[in-house]
Parts: sequence; structure tokens; C-alpha cells
Amino acid sequence: MPRVPRPVAALARSGLLLAAASVVIFLCTAALPGDAADTLVGGRATAAELDRLRAEAGLDDPLPLRYLDWLTGGPGVSLITGRPVAEVVAERAAVTLALAVAALAVAVPLTVVLAWTAVRGPRRLRQVVNAVIVAGAALPQAVVAAALVAWLSAAWGLFPPVSMLPVGEPPWHRPDLLALPVLTLALPTAAYAAALLRGAIADVVDRPYVRDAELRGLSPGAILFRYVLPMVAAPAARLLAVNLGGLVAGTAVAETLFGLAGLGELLVTAISTRDVPVVQSVALLAAAVVVAGLLAADLVAPRRHRQAARP
Repeated sequence: MPRVPRPVAALARSGLLLAAASVVIFLCTAALPGDAADTLVGGRATAAELDRLRAEAGLDDPLPLRYLDWLTGGPGVSLITGRPVAEVVAERAAVTLALAVAALAVAVPLTVVLAWTAVRGPRRLRQVVNAVIVAGAALPQAVVAAALVAWLSAAWGLFPPVSMLPVGEPPWHRPDLLALPVLTLALPTAAYAAALLRGAIADVVDRPYVRDAELRGLSPGAILFRYVLPMVAAPAARLLAVNLGGLVAGTAVAETLFGLAGLGELLVTAISTRDVPVVQSVALLAAAVVVAGLLAADLVAPRRHRQAARP
């Protein structure tokens, strides 16, 4: 039996993952108590009027039919505002993507520094860094945000405590307004990623070729970038993909606390109003980001691993 090429197998696996994610998202939204019809009428409609609204919105169709309609009909329209869901999501995506990319740009190097120091730093510093990693990974975003506001805004006055962007202005035009939300997202992400990555780094640094490099007098930085990071490329790339998807879907707390109108805030609002098409679209977008990142990791990591294994 001919062997399936790795890119084809990775694409097929990604397609199956995305299909499975769509089923899970659809079933979770279908299980939400209440629906948009209840929200629209505010409890002031008769049973007949509610039935009419549900029939017009397709909310009383069988689940398999509703799922097929969602897959074949696209995002559809908001059940609350009547606007196209794609238009609503596109309006909010710029803020969330700016936050997620900036947070990732801060979190990635911080993750490497924390994980490397936790494994190869001075003994006393290792204990401190490991404690910081555990505490940072355990702290909720709301606690991190409160601490940053108290420290960087109230005490030092470096950044505004609320990040209300002017209407229509791209978020990257006001980096001062993004600083606190970005740090709120980046710091716990870096701590969580370092907690997972330090084990892989500890395994690599114990290998003979790393010890040989140390005996040859290579600096810790050269060992890290030449020998360690390429060998942990596969788990690091997958961790990066999951974190990016988590940032896209997990900006709700930061956006709500700092007054940013992004996808996270939109998702919270849509769930509270049972605006199912909006919830499904935002959740599927986050899942697609994770799947795309995992696909990239599957394609890139083996090549990096082979390059690192060369003498």
C-alpha cells in the first residue's frame, strides 16, 4: 500500500479536526438554555408569538438540519441585530488580532527565557523562576489586570487604566492603549507555556551532544539556539498554535476589563443574548486558528528536527 505523503496526511487530519470542532461548537450552542427569541421579546410575548419567531429564525428545526444549514449557508445573520455575521466579526477582528499578535510577540521570547532559566539558570534563580512560572500560570487574567493597573497605571502613571479606542481608529495607532491588555494576556500565557516547555528543554539538555557542546566551551546562548530550540521545535510549535487560538478566543476578560470592542467582548455579549450564529462563527474562527497553527507545526517541525540532528 503506497504511503500517504506527510503534507496530504496533515491536511486530512486538519480537516477532520476542524470538522470535529464544528460539531462540538454546534452541539454546545444548541445546549444553551433559552434562545434569541426570548431575548428579543424580553418575556413580553405570548407562546404563539415565540413559536413564530423561532420558526422564522429556524430555531425549531431538527438539529441535523440546522447543522447542515450552518455548514452550507455560511455565517448567516445575527439573530439579535439582523446584520450579517461576517460583517460583525470583521469589524471586531482587527482589535482582537492586534491584541493576540502583540501578546504572542511578548509571550514567545518571555517563554523561552523563563523555561531556559528554570532549567539551566543559577540554582537559586531557578527556584525563584519556577515559583514565578507556577504562580503566573495559576493567576486569573482579572487578577493580573488588576495588578498591572495598580502598578503601571495608578502608581507609575505609564498607561491609561481604560483602553477605549476611538471609533474607527486602528488599534495599532494607539499602542499606549494596548499595553495593559497585551501584558494581561501575555504574562499568564508565557508562564503557562514555560511550565509545559521546561520539561522538553530539560530532556534535551541532558543529551550527550549538548554536554559535548558545553565541554567545547560554547556559550549558553549558542547552545540554546543551535541545539536546544531546534530539538523542541515540534512541541513548541504546537504550543504556539494552541496559545494563539486561545488568545483569539480568550481575550474576553481583557477586552471587557479595558473597554476594547473585540471578538472576545462580542462572544460574551452573543452568549448572553443567545445570538447563536455569532457565537458559532467566533468559536469556529478560534478553532480554525488552532488547527492552522497545528498544521503549520506538523509541516515545519520534522524539517527543523532533521536540521538539528545533523552534525
